[in-house]
Amino acid sequence: MNEQPGGWKRWLWPLRSRKIQVAAATIIISYAAQGGLALNEETVLAVLGVGVALILGIAHEDAGRAAGH
Repeated sequence: MNEQPGGWKRWLWPLRSRKIQVAAATIIISYAAQGGLALNEETVLAVLGVGVALILGIAHEDAGRAAGH
């Protein structure tokens, strides 16, 4: 029997996904830089690029696992 999470776990269960964790970290760094964190433009672009690359890599890995490779 599959139980649905209740309370605060219901709102946090998406954080179990590696893609969501990487996306959240990327968004937090982007907003922090926009909000005044002392980062130069190259650093922000590097963080965004690495975040996108990680998400694509995880998606590729998940697709391979689903295909049985």
